[in-house]
Amino acid sequence: MNDYSKELEIAKQAARKGSEIIIQYTTDKDFDIELKGKNDLVTDADLATEKVVLKIIQEAFPEDQVMAEESQEERRVPEARTWLVDPIDGTTNFAHGFPIYCVSVAMWEHREPKVGVVLEVGRDELFSAVKGQGAYLNGSPIHVSKTTDPANTLIGTGFPYRDLYLVKHYLELFEYLMHNTHGVRRPGSAAFDMCCVAAGRYDGFYEYSLNAWDVAAASLIIKEAGGVLSDWEGGDNWLFGKRILAGNEAIHSFLLKAVEEHFTSEERKAEQA
Repeated sequence: MNDYSKELEIAKQAARKGSEIIIQYTTDKDFDIELKGKNDLVTDADLATEKVVLKIIQEAFPEDQVMAEESQEERRVPEARTWLVDPIDGTTNFAHGFPIYCVSVAMWEHREPKVGVVLEVGRDELFSAVKGQGAYLNGSPIHVSKTTDPANTLIGTGFPYRDLYLVKHYLELFEYLMHNTHGVRRPGSAAFDMCCVAAGRYDGFYEYSLNAWDVAAASLIIKEAGGVLSDWEGGDNWLFGKRILAGNEAIHSFLLKAVEEHFTSEERKAEQA
């Protein structure tokens, strides 16, 4: 039976090598920025980081498939072993010199996450998990928050920069949460936000317009930390469904109800189309 120890070490090695590339670009401050779409940036650093991360993975596991942000886009994970990589989750932060950006590396098998590593570059925080073996931050176990009262929670989110026709509803939900929690935070990296849920820094998280590589690694880290994940319908279509909710069981339920009250099913279906 595979304990995925080699896969975990390769994921960590790839993330750390990717971090080195990012830090070098940060130090040199010499990179080009392009637009893939409205408010959707890609830099030389994204491409260089992805190249070195994929090289490490493919040399170690040449038979495995890969899905990476700057290389291709799929609508489902293959049944075969597949690595999902986001070379810089938080590219807009990176491009503007704003801290909080991560390298995210996940390995899925039989369409389930088996290994997840997220390395936040600036603070050198390495979050990791292997299915059935718990979640860790720099080698120490982490767990989701035990807070059950929404009034005592801190919630993470991401401000939408695509699908802006939903901003009105998003702001209504944001206002509701501001009135009914301790507050809402938005660092600008979904992978980091989700790891903050796993570490108990946030009590819950919600966001839309996300891609598979944004959440593929952090989703396992949350689950192994005792958290709950779903799409905005309460179902399992969170990897490619663009919308995700996370938290401990109580706060996940609170967020699911809040989303249902502020986004109609028609709006959710239109966004997913």
